[in-house]
Amino acid sequence: MPELKVEFFAFANVNNTIRLRQGRLLVRLSDLLEGAPESVTRSIAHILLAKMYRKPIDRGHAARYRKYVGSHEVVNKAHLVRQMRGRKRLDSPQGRIYDLDAIFEDLNWRLFYGLMGRPRMGWSARQTRRILGHYDPAHNAIVISRIFDHPAIPRYAVEYIVYHEMLHLKHPVRLRGSRRCVHSAEFHAEEKLFPEWERAERFLKRL
Repeated sequence: MPELKVEFFAFANVNNTIRLRQGRLLVRLSDLLEGAPESVTRSIAHILLAKMYRKPIDRGHAARYRKYVGSHEVVNKAHLVRQMRGRKRLDSPQGRIYDLDAIFEDLNWRLFYGLMGRPRMGWSARQTRRILGHYDPAHNAIVISRIFDHPAIPRYAVEYIVYHEMLHLKHPVRLRGSRRCVHSAEFHAEEKLFPEWERAERFLKRL
C-alpha cells in the first residue's frame, strides 16, 4: 500500500486528480467537494483508484458521483467558481471572413424574434475539427472553431454552428436521474427548424 496524500485544491472546476510519484499517491480533490456526503467521497475514491490502476469503474459509484456533481447546488457553485477563478480566452468575433456578432444578431431576429441576449462571441485560438463550437454558461460565451472563418466555408454552415450553440442558451443542460441531458428532444426538434439544416449537416459530415 503506497503512502497516500489527499488534499482539497482550488481548481477552476469540479476536477479531481490522482498521481503516483516516487511511491506516493498524490490526490487532489476540488474544494467544491468539501462537505460532500461520505457515500460520495467513497465513490470518488473508487473512481480515482480504478483510473489509477486501470480497473473497471463500478456503475453505482459512477452514477452516485454524477448525480451529486450534477445537482443544482454544485452546478451553481461550479459556475460561480469558474467565473471567479477561470479565464475565458476569446479571440475577436470579427474574423477575416465572418463577423460572429453580426451572424448572432441576424439569427436572433430571424429565428428567435430578437429575444435572445447576446453572449460573448469569439473565434477559437486554433483551427480545431474535434470541437466545432461550444457554449460556456459560466462565462456566458460562445466560441466557434476558426476553421469556419475561411472563404471556402459557406455562410449557412457558420450560421448553423452558431444557431446550434444559441440553442444551448435556450435549452440549458438538465439532470435526468444521474445523467446530464445536454441535447433534449426539444433541442433536437428545434435544431431541425434551421432553414438549411439538411444541407448544413451534409456539409459538416464532409468537413
